[in-house]
This record gives sequence, C-alpha cells and structure tokens, in this order.
Amino acid sequence: MEVIREAPLLRYLRWAKKFIKLFILSLLCCSFAALLLILYLRSQPLPAVSINQTTTIYASNGEVLDTLHRGQNRFVVPLKDISPFLVQATIAIEDRSFHKHYGIDWLRLARAAYVDVIHMEKRQGASTITQQLARNLYLSMDKTWERKIKEALLAIQLELNYSKDEILEMYMNQIYYGHSAYGAQAAAQTYFGKDAKDLTLAESALLAGIPKGPSYYSPYVDFDKAKSRQQVILQAMVRSGYITPEQAEQAYAEPIKLKERNTEAAAEQAPYFRDYIANLVKNKYGIDEETFIHGGLKIHTTLDPVMQKKAEDIIAKVLPKDKPDLQVALVAMDPATGHIKAMVGGRDYTKSQYNRALSMRQPGSAFKPILYLAALQNGFTPLTQMKSEPTVFTYDNGKTYIPKNFGERYAHAYINMREAIKTSDNIYAVKTIDHLTPQKVVDQARELGITSKLQAVPSLALGTSLVSPLELNTAYVTIANKGERVKPIAITRIEDSQGNVLVEEKPEKTRVADPVASALLINLMQSVFEPGGTGHRVAGELNRPVAGKTGSTDYDAWLSGFTPQLVTTVWVGYDKNQKVDDVTEGYLSKKIWAQFMESALKDQPPALFDMPAGVVSVYIDPASGKLATEHCPNPQLFYFAKGTEPQEYCTDHLPNHETPTPLPPPDTPSFWQRMGSWWKPTE
Repeated sequence: MEVIREAPLLRYLRWAKKFIKLFILSLLCCSFAALLLILYLRSQPLPAVSINQTTTIYASNGEVLDTLHRGQNRFVVPLKDISPFLVQATIAIEDRSFHKHYGIDWLRLARAAYVDVIHMEKRQGASTITQQLARNLYLSMDKTWERKIKEALLAIQLELNYSKDEILEMYMNQIYYGHSAYGAQAAAQTYFGKDAKDLTLAESALLAGIPKGPSYYSPYVDFDKAKSRQQVILQAMVRSGYITPEQAEQAYAEPIKLKERNTEAAAEQAPYFRDYIANLVKNKYGIDEETFIHGGLKIHTTLDPVMQKKAEDIIAKVLPKDKPDLQVALVAMDPATGHIKAMVGGRDYTKSQYNRALSMRQPGSAFKPILYLAALQNGFTPLTQMKSEPTVFTYDNGKTYIPKNFGERYAHAYINMREAIKTSDNIYAVKTIDHLTPQKVVDQARELGITSKLQAVPSLALGTSLVSPLELNTAYVTIANKGERVKPIAITRIEDSQGNVLVEEKPEKTRVADPVASALLINLMQSVFEPGGTGHRVAGELNRPVAGKTGSTDYDAWLSGFTPQLVTTVWVGYDKNQKVDDVTEGYLSKKIWAQFMESALKDQPPALFDMPAGVVSVYIDPASGKLATEHCPNPQLFYFAKGTEPQEYCTDHLPNHETPTPLPPPDTPSFWQRMGSWWKPTE
C-alpha cells in the first residue's frame, strides 16, 4: 500500500498558520491584559504624599528673618515660574523622549536591560523623568527589581492622572540640587540668589547638571567639575534641538556669578522674637508643628529689623562684660497699631533661650501710672496733696502694711501727684490705693491690658504683683494712646503654600479710659525726666519729648516710657535670686531705654504730646497749690480737666497786700514748656 507523504511546504504553511493564530491570540491576550492593567491603574488612587516646603518668616519690610526646613529647603512654584532653559536642560539630559513616552521608555529600558544582563549587574540607568518622580515621591532608592517594577507601575499611574506639564512641575519642585536645596526655586536662590524664573541659559545648564551627583557637581564643591558637566548639558540641549551650537558656546563662555556662601554659622536675627512667633503660630493660631516647619507657610511679622539691630547693639554695648549673668529684656511697640517693632529676651541666645520679655517679674514703681490713671478718673487732680511721711496702713481686718520710700527719704510735708510721680514717692502711692481700694486698681490694670493675676492688696500700688515686660508695655501703649487699648500684634498675616490667607491681624482699638485723664497722666509722667526726677540721669541722652516711669525692686530695674511714636519697656536683672544694685546695675535699664529710644527714632522728628479738648492749662504756685501771680517766685505750668483747676490766687508773695495779678495761661504752650526745663529744641 502506498503512503502519501505531505509536502514539506504544506506542513510549513500549516505550522505558520498555527503560529500566527497563536501569536495573534497571545497579542490579543496581552493587549487585553494591558488594557485591564491600565484600567486598574487608572482606577487606583496614587499613594498619599506630602511634599515638604520651607516656611519663611518675614520682617515688616519684607526682609527674610528665618527659613524653616530642617534639611529640606523647598519652595514649590508653578512651571511657568521656572526658566524654560532649566526645564529644557533637564529634559535634554534626563529624558529626551519625555514628551513621547507614557511613563516608560521601552527602547531605553531594553538597552539598559541588555547591558545589565551582559555584565550581570545593574550598570545602565533607564529611568524616565516620570519614573524618577515616582521614586522620589513614593519609593526608596534601593536598586532592586521589586522597586523597579513598582516604579514602572507608579510611573504609568502618574501619566494616566497628570499631564506632561503637571509631571514636569512636580519633578522640577522635587529633585535635589545639593546644600539642602530641593526644587528649582530653592536651588536658584541657593546658588544665584534669584528666582527660578530669572535663570539664564548658562545658569540653567549648570543647575541641571547637579542632580546627577549633588556633592560631586556642586559649583561650591568643585567649580571645574560643575563647568564640565555644564558643557555636557549644553551639548545635550543642542542635540535635542532646544538651542543652537552658537548659543551653547556663548552660554559656556558666560561668567558664572555664584551667590556668596557663608561657611560659618550666621548670627540669627531676633532669635527671641522668632521663638515668640513660633509659639503664637502653634498655640494661638492652632497650626501644628509639621505644617509650621514643612508647610511652606509665609509668616509676615511686625518686626522692624533696623530697630531690632539697634536694640541688640545698644544692649551689647551697655551691659558690662564682667557681669555675664546680668540679664535684660526689651519690648518696643508702635502705639498706633500695637505692632511689636523690637523684642530682646536676653543678652545671649546661644547661652540661654529663655525669653525674659515674657517672664513674670515685679514691676515695682513702673506699675504706678496704672494706679494714678485710676485716681485721675476718680476725683484726683494733679494737685491732689498727701503727706509724705512714714505711715502704717491697716487693711483686711487688722493686717498692717508699712511701706518705705527709697533710702527712707520723705518730704515730711504735703506733696502733689506730680511730685509723687517725679520722685516715685511710695507713701503717696499707697495712700492713693487706700483711698481708691485695691480692687479698683486691679480693674484699671485689666482695662489697660494686664492679664496676669494681680493681688488686690495695698502693696499692689508699689508693683508687687508679677507682670511681664510685654504686658506692662501693652498697658503703657494704652496710656500713650490716651486711653485707647490696642492689642499687641506680632504677626500680621500667615499664608499657606498656595497663597491662601490663614491668619490676618489688624489693629483693634478699644476706648478703656478717659482721654483727658490719660493726657493729664502723660504730662505728669514727663516730670520723671526733669531735674529731681528718677529718670533725670539719662535726660541728657534724649532730644525729644518723652514720658515714662522707672521701677525698682531688690531684684529688678525697669524703665517703661514712650513718645507719641514708640512705646518701650526695658528690664534689667538676674534670673536667679541675686539682688540688683540700684545705683550701678539699676541705672543700666534707664541708659538702655534712653539710648534705644533716641536711636530708634533718629530719623523721625520730635513729636508733641498734644492735649485733647477739655484740658485747661494754668500756672500754679507749687507751695500753696493756688493760681500763681506775677509775684510767685517759682510758678509751674499744670494741666487740669476743665472745671477742676484751682480758682483761688496765691497771696503769699504779694507786696503790701496788693490785688493779685494772675499769670495768663498760655493758649498754645511751647514745646519746652510742655516738656519742662530739661528739654530744649535744637537750634
């Protein structure tokens, strides 16, 4: 029987047909699987990611006080705010096919895989920009196949969820350029001191070369290597068609002007104030630590860096070097707005971060203006007289209190309120609080802005309850504003990384005291700097009208005072229970205050303390307390609420019992009459 054999050609065709069917089926299965994978990846959310951004604290003039990043200095900016040269340079060197692939460059991947297999190790990189972004956002830097697969899948997800420009924007804000600079904006500022949008072609090519090896190609580390890498980048840009060979040559020849880099730790600006800002951000405004440090916030503050520097320099100059434990606090505020213009919390932040501007101390006689404002609103006048002599006070069912004047110096005669403030007479003060009741003084302090606990006892008149320099200064701001309380403000605005306003503070004024009584008190407080006043020792350092009050305890030395433009409180003392010598160490608070006030206001003309409607001025004979005549040897100008001024004329100095001829009160008192004899305008 004859066996019919199939022709080889037919057999080959049959097998080819089967192979083609199998190939098409496999291709369809793979396509279907790929479609399912894409649909699955498209439906899955990308892992949550938080990009750390640098928080910036600004002074009132826009100067940067501090940047907070803890090693990741990053400012996220939109792609339009990044130089096209830098974007093109990055694409040219990192991923020439970026706009053509869908997350993975298969040709590049195959070539890299071939090299890796030939050498049996991972030598060739093939990651696209999208893959690098996926790795930086979501994965570690481990060189494992598992990480590579995850990276590829995440890259596809990124391409499915974002446009090419959105991916570029994320990438350009994510990559590391060395020296703690993450992203294009931080890199541009770090290396060139400019914004990313302003980078030139030469600068862009230099920056684009750094991410390959930040510690190797940094121009700060090795400028020659950085320039060599720049040339590679420029040639890659030519091959990609972004620039011409002539542009590349010109860019390479262009001199590179790097931002000067201070290798030594720079002195921190206003460190106590910055700590105060951090405390407000977290505790007053409820912003958590992570957002504060890494949220890219823009915190605009009230600090005047020029005033701050003057305060720090004066303190460093005045405080003796041989007494390193003697500490200081200074707070300066604008009375019109409540803005804190300067804050010093100690003499050396590197040795002690404790902010003494917020610490609780006894204000001593610096508290007395609060007492006297209450008195002027409750029947007292500047001429109200009390006898200055040793006195025993009884209160609370038999308790006794025996205050003493400094150095046990007493007038042993009746003195008026002006003399009591000028000489800081303690007996007059305690007699005043005894007349008013301590609780009324506590209430007055609350109205002026004192929030700390105050004891309603006679010794409150002498400042025995604890307050902070910031609190006391706030109360003095209310006095300077003639009875309008304004809240202290250190932060004017906080914006998030997108520019949304999270916090905005505006001045808030509240009428809490009579403007006439407040103006009278201001006039009386000017006497502190007149001859015989407790602040007269530093009057020679001042060339403008000022009002204030000194204060001292065994452990504290104060001077709080103001002009119409600025209110400042200075405290000097020791952290521990070490007494302050009032003659030498106590004097330093006055010296710092006077020098700071004059220096801080150097560029502003002297300003008057004006009087509101309802105030009258008359000349008084201080001995009799009556209206002065032309024969009185020492007439003094006093101000009163209209209707409370004396009506009788002094007759003690009239010759032959003549009819008294009064001195006419000035309608517009001159500058130096308002101030007293110690201040005269410069010619």
